[in-house]
Amino acid sequence: MIEVRPGGRRRIDRVLAPDYTEGVEQRPLVEVRELRDEAAQEETDLSYLRRLLHARIDIVRAEQERRSSGGSAVVEQLATILSTNAVGPATGLGRYQTHEPSRADAHQRHVEALISDVDLSDVSSLSDTRLGEVLETFISEEASVSVRRREVQEVVDKLNAEIASRYQRGSASVDELLAAERGHHRPKT
Repeated sequence: MIEVRPGGRRRIDRVLAPDYTEGVEQRPLVEVRELRDEAAQEETDLSYLRRLLHARIDIVRAEQERRSSGGSAVVEQLATILSTNAVGPATGLGRYQTHEPSRADAHQRHVEALISDVDLSDVSSLSDTRLGEVLETFISEEASVSVRRREVQEVVDKLNAEIASRYQRGSASVDELLAAERGHHRPKT
C-alpha cells in the first residue's frame, strides 16, 4: 500500500501534502509550472507502477484460467497476455504522458517485494491457494496505487487549471513562455 507521510521527503509526500497547491493563485507562473511538472512526474511513475501490477495480475489470472480450462502453459502465452492490456481499451484517467518513469527500478523492486517468495516465471508451480493469495496481493496494491494516482491527477488538474486561467485572463502569454524556455535552453559559450 502506498502511504503518504505528512512532512515526508518523497515526491508523493510533497505532491499530496495539503499545502502543495496552497496560494497557487499568487505564485509566479514559473513556480506553478514547476509544481505541475513535479506532480505530472509523480503521475507518470504511478502509471508505470500500475502497468507493472497489471502485467502480473494478467499473468496470475492466465494461470488460473489455464488450470480451469486446461489450456497451454502461461509461458507460451506470455506475449499475448502482456499485449492484451497494451492494445485493449484504456481504463481510468489515462492521459498522454510527457515524462518517462523516473524510478522504474524502484517500482520493479516494490512489485517484486510484494510477493518476495513467489517466482512468477514459474506460476504453474504455485498451489491454487497461493496463486489466489498472490492475485489478491497484486489487486490490493493496484487499487492503492490507483487511488494515489487519482489524487495526484487532481493536483495536476488544479495546477493546469491555474495555468490555463492565467492565459485566459491575459496575465500570462505564450511569448513569455517561449522567452522563459529560451532562457532555460541557452547554449553555453
